[in-house]
Amino acid sequence: MTHGSRLVTIFGGSGFVGRHLVRALAREGWRIRVAVRRPDLAGHLQPLGAVGQIHAVQANLRYRDSVARALQGADAAVNLVGILAESGRQSFNAVQAQGARAVAEEAAKAGIARFVQLSAIGADADSAAAYARTKAQGEAFVRAAIPEAVILRPSIVFGPEDQFFNRFARMAQFLPFLPLIGGGETRFQPVFVGDVALAAAKALDGSARAGTTYELGGPDIRSFKALLEYILTVTHRRRLLLPVPFPLARLQASVLEALPGKMLTVDQVTMLETDNVVSSVAEAEGRTLAGLGISPASFEAIVPTYLYSFRPHGQFDRPESAG
Repeated sequence: MTHGSRLVTIFGGSGFVGRHLVRALAREGWRIRVAVRRPDLAGHLQPLGAVGQIHAVQANLRYRDSVARALQGADAAVNLVGILAESGRQSFNAVQAQGARAVAEEAAKAGIARFVQLSAIGADADSAAAYARTKAQGEAFVRAAIPEAVILRPSIVFGPEDQFFNRFARMAQFLPFLPLIGGGETRFQPVFVGDVALAAAKALDGSARAGTTYELGGPDIRSFKALLEYILTVTHRRRLLLPVPFPLARLQASVLEALPGKMLTVDQVTMLETDNVVSSVAEAEGRTLAGLGISPASFEAIVPTYLYSFRPHGQFDRPESAG
């Protein structure tokens, strides 16, 4: 299928998943309109395509007219906008629930049926965590506006700019220990950002089943503790892994979330009480990467290519120089 004249609008296209999706779609010949709050900060996307193929426009999900303008003339749309912690007017409800609603409803008005919504494994309208609750609300708004939309729910996403492996590797640089929240037993299924982008590209291509929710996980399921141990191994650091019961972790997070950088929030601790893996139902129904014909990359094959910078002596470090 050729896309030479086809236009896709990607909301949040300058972010972590966005830049990988832009690259994947540019290769397939799509014309790409990246809708972001600050187009002046999206220049790094230009080299990913041919001259004139990628264009950034200003859009803020709180302002419907800007969303509608960004969708004018588009054949397809993708909503990647999400946050990991609230900040000012960037609340979970405003961004992940009402934001998704604005994009889907304006896309429906524009006659766009090919729509991809990035959600997350753990999205649940009844969750105690506002992050998971608003992800589920966003999904519901999308389904109501565009029933044939494809929803993607990844586990924790890894890649050079990720917020998981990098965050704990950075913490290990200056802390004498790493917190094993809830004993570190929560299970994850880390998925490569390139595979998430490829899944979205396939959904736009018509390779995914319309109106379906896909759960995206990598080939390996690991506990939180095992992942922290892996980070320490790759970064050549010896640190104590200190079990922190959930009630104490919530107390610590209530202090940390008030500090700049929000190293840990109460909502994130709540999310850690539930495993973050592809469900057996999604596996059985083929609503996975394999179901899309994608063979997922292992975190062990990719994470060392960017975590080496956290070693005591960077890429020239030797394992015996663990600090």
